[in-house]
Amino acid sequence: MTHNTEITPKFHPEITPSLEELEGQERRLVFSQFTYEDAWALGSLLVDLARERQAPVAVDIHRAGQQLFHAALPGSAPDNDAWIARKRRVVERYGEASYLVGHRFRAKGTTFEDSSRLDPDEYAAHGGSFPINVEGVGVIGAVTVSGLPQLQDHRFVVEALEEFLKR
Repeated sequence: MTHNTEITPKFHPEITPSLEELEGQERRLVFSQFTYEDAWALGSLLVDLARERQAPVAVDIHRAGQQLFHAALPGSAPDNDAWIARKRRVVERYGEASYLVGHRFRAKGTTFEDSSRLDPDEYAAHGGSFPINVEGVGVIGAVTVSGLPQLQDHRFVVEALEEFLKR
């Protein structure tokens, strides 16, 4: 099978988003509620988009410590599940997207691995995990994708959240 090299066609991977853009995504992508049905619908949307693009990803949605959705698509590997867990832990700890957390460290001239004092086998501030933030409640979980380069993982989740929240 030939994989689509342009997984997130509406974005340009070489352009790194600014801190302001990433923070704006967090302010904008907020749920009014997040149910089991929402987890299924969002996870299914991510899987449908990944299948259309032949993206070799694994998709995961957790809420309050419970896995509500998980799917592994062709080309993904068990290592993607380990990446999902590490990126999700960053969201759970910081309440922000894993890519944004890593970007904050880079903006300070360091890296998450060098300065967070967290075990890199347990935490990864790489793109692909985004907080499930419920209006009036706060962050209750995370939606995570692993399998693409980190910026594409991040953008893929953001694109799906934007589409889902328009419904």
